[in-house]
Amino acid sequence: MGNDRSQILVRALLGGVLAGIGLSLSGIWWMVPALALLWSVALHPLAAALWGGLAVAISHRWLLALHPLTWLGVPELLSRPVATAIWLSCGLAAALFLSAWSLVVRLLPGRAGALQALVLSLLWGLGETLLSRGPLFWIGVGGSVFPSDPAFGGLARWCGAGGLAALQLILGWWLWTLWVSTDRERRRYRLLGIGVVGLALLHGLGAAALVGTDRGALPADPLNLALWQPAIPTREKFSEERQSQFPRRLHAALTRADADGADLLIAPEGTLPLQRGNLLVEPIPLVSGGFRWVAGRQRSALLLVQGEGGAPGAVIDKHRLVPLGEWTPALPGLAGLSAVGGLEPGEASRLWRWGGPPAQVAICYEIANGTALARAAAEGGQWILAAANLDPYPLLLQQQFLALAQLRSVETARPLVSVANTGPTAAINAQGQLLSRLPAMRSGLLNVRVQPSAVLTPYARLREWPLVGVLLIAAAMLFRLRSGSDHPPEPRHRRRTPPPAQE
Repeated sequence: MGNDRSQILVRALLGGVLAGIGLSLSGIWWMVPALALLWSVALHPLAAALWGGLAVAISHRWLLALHPLTWLGVPELLSRPVATAIWLSCGLAAALFLSAWSLVVRLLPGRAGALQALVLSLLWGLGETLLSRGPLFWIGVGGSVFPSDPAFGGLARWCGAGGLAALQLILGWWLWTLWVSTDRERRRYRLLGIGVVGLALLHGLGAAALVGTDRGALPADPLNLALWQPAIPTREKFSEERQSQFPRRLHAALTRADADGADLLIAPEGTLPLQRGNLLVEPIPLVSGGFRWVAGRQRSALLLVQGEGGAPGAVIDKHRLVPLGEWTPALPGLAGLSAVGGLEPGEASRLWRWGGPPAQVAICYEIANGTALARAAAEGGQWILAAANLDPYPLLLQQQFLALAQLRSVETARPLVSVANTGPTAAINAQGQLLSRLPAMRSGLLNVRVQPSAVLTPYARLREWPLVGVLLIAAAMLFRLRSGSDHPPEPRHRRRTPPPAQE
């Protein structure tokens, strides 16, 4: 018994490490074996919690770069414990999610059956889409596909990130079932054949979904954009020296962008200073992250500004605020974990009608919410603008952000531009391919051409509703099978003659 328990914990430990690597490197081929190990411990909530906690602790280790927090008013002695507590809280949230999923495994009828695996996989996928709308930056299994397997990722055109997560769960279940079928060679070969054919079919369908999306491109002229990566350390942004340098640097970026033929200069989240009275935004318009006051409350937003004084024309506010950093009120003796204080969220819609081709906007980790961007595409969005400030986090977060950006582009068949303070500043086409990118952590200007598109993918039209429908049908079939198996067996007829003598 003790040996069995230790084997369960070892499998959970190994699976969590592999999942953490898969989420860090965006590698589906790390993730599927990790999920196979999860299926092996699925009936044990504590082991499943260990798997989830390790996966997120490894993939979200960039949270430790929050330290030092002294520039935000956090005492030096508390800085590292606060950063560590934030990191551990994300791991704890994942552990709770996995333990809840494991409890559902124990409640559902039909242990280890294909129908049960389908129901549990769909529950997981839909759960990830719900978590992506919450306060935490949830990088789930669905986001582990890019950039390692774009052909498989093409299926997101039909089912989104939730569907990709469910498919990977099913592949993990298949791999584990294949492994435990060693004593039945015939069944094992049949499972192997089904899996190989299924993988080939899924990749073929995904690759086919990526073909022909250019037919949705609008006949209008493309947008010529200049993406500015200022690379201003966040911890120094509000210093007197940086504030005095900013107008000169902004004017130089605008002048260079105009000379390069850009129609618009785009700067990242939070670039514009709090006081913009002395700014001169010309000769071309500027779209930049900044702050504004609405009914006495401050909001983070993207603003279209031009001319003298930096008065905004069109505006879209940030809806999903960073916990502790943007919406937790300041504690006594602390400035709070934000240099700008508490913020108010804007409207949930991510569609921005700014005067040019309507855009789907993701500010910071709103990029994780594919449902909101798909809804904005259905409402008329023709390209995706992702603006962020990922400093002081390391390159790992930039890689994960870029992988999510590729996934969002594929889901809606929209070109995407990402502009961030220290990176990633990049252009991605409607097939999710990375076209160009500035070096991380260095200032620069990237000129890109964006062709707006009006094509609507099945996911943009229907979002998660097909997954919900399949889940309801599969769950109904599963419980119907269970109710049918609850009938007592028919009584056997007793033998009227004694059995033959046994030798």
